[in-house]
Amino acid sequence: MMSDLLKFDLLSASIALKNKEFSSLELTNAYFKAIEQTSALGAYLEIVKDHSINMAKASDKNFKNGTARPLEGLPIGVKDMFCTKDIKTTASSKILENFCPTYESTVTQNLWDDGAVMLGKLSCDEFAMGSSNETAARGNVVNPWLKNSKMSPGGSSGGSASAVAARSALAATGTDTGGSIRQPAAFCGITGLKPTYGRCSRWGIVAFSSSLDQAGPLTRTVSDAALMLNSMAGHDKKDSTSANLEMPDLMNYLDKGIRGKKIGIPKEYTQDGISDDIVKYYEKSINWLKEAGAEILLVSLPHTKYALPVYYIIAPAEASSNLARYDGVRYGKRNEAASLDEMYEVTRGNGFGEEVKRRIMIGTYVLSSGYYDAYYLKAQKVRRLIKEDFDNVFEEVDYILTPSTPTTSFELGKKQDPLTMYLNDIFTVPASLAGLPGISLPVGLDKSGLPIGIQLIANSFDEPGLISTARVLERSAEFNFIADGAAK
Repeated sequence: MMSDLLKFDLLSASIALKNKEFSSLELTNAYFKAIEQTSALGAYLEIVKDHSINMAKASDKNFKNGTARPLEGLPIGVKDMFCTKDIKTTASSKILENFCPTYESTVTQNLWDDGAVMLGKLSCDEFAMGSSNETAARGNVVNPWLKNSKMSPGGSSGGSASAVAARSALAATGTDTGGSIRQPAAFCGITGLKPTYGRCSRWGIVAFSSSLDQAGPLTRTVSDAALMLNSMAGHDKKDSTSANLEMPDLMNYLDKGIRGKKIGIPKEYTQDGISDDIVKYYEKSINWLKEAGAEILLVSLPHTKYALPVYYIIAPAEASSNLARYDGVRYGKRNEAASLDEMYEVTRGNGFGEEVKRRIMIGTYVLSSGYYDAYYLKAQKVRRLIKEDFDNVFEEVDYILTPSTPTTSFELGKKQDPLTMYLNDIFTVPASLAGLPGISLPVGLDKSGLPIGIQLIANSFDEPGLISTARVLERSAEFNFIADGAAK
């Protein structure tokens, strides 16, 4: 039988804590037992029990004194891309295996300032490069959905998605560059929200692709995603790409409804290669929104077919630049050698994994003399066309509905060629290139019992409307399944 404390989602646990039904210390200890029970999933890289207990005790004092904050006493996990002061931050890479930052990322500091309790650091694909969590230096993470199976949790935020689905974290932070929150959320039967680019500060997050990276929450419900994003978002003077816009209280938009709203169905997203089960639930989702009073319109995003090639030029180009700092000189792993050049070569050769090396090589190539105009500059021009497609569609509709992924979770260990792996992000990448907010939520199970995710995309900084629409879809789907491999 599942522990009574693990049955609460983030919002209901917050209410129960305020009503003194249990303490933050009791809740946190219940999650440490859950972490032990689900340790075979490999979701956690670092567990900070003493630190967590101190945070929980401080929260209990605040409840006693009547000074509780929005996330007071709620235990959450942190993707290992977020710098956490004096706690290892490795980006799941050998090259940073002993790196302890002397500072806290803005997003995690916002969470701690609002009272959240940190359980530990969660695994991810190395430097957030991957769609299956198999590129992590310490080994892959397992999707908890089918007990005793070896299914992928998706990536790169696979550890975060697995922990939330396994009930070993109430919620978790993730980062999304081309789908790294939404795809694992779909695979693990949870909710994953990528905010508008600039809504959350990137300061203190290990950089992959600076013009695409965006922090967001992975949670069990839409209301939990709203609660988390309320705390995570905000303007930050330390990040020049951070939007200086006030964040509305998303909790006020959960029950707004969508009567009269227009939902766009892009004809380019109904292509060959989508599983029959996902098509079935995509059609159901369209009908649910129609029944809730929305108007359904067929729309076109003609440059969508170029999104993946554009992404896999721009993201590796930015990665090759960002990862140049890992040279064995200033911080991180260092392999001694006879000369400086050899030290660079050996350190980076031993410190980076296969996928990271592949993307550095691609990125360096497209930025090199003679190829910059042919590849990188052209990709940036097509990116603008993709953004203009969305701008044009949002003049006609309020939101866009698409599948989150072309298939449900796949088996770990079955080596897929890089191109097949990259295709996992075919429905999530376009919104990332356009900097738009998107949310994936579970709506059903396929014939194998694996979760199916559906994605909603909104116009820039319309997270309130996105939350309203997602909440309607969530209520219609009535997805109340629990992973077979979840803590009991």
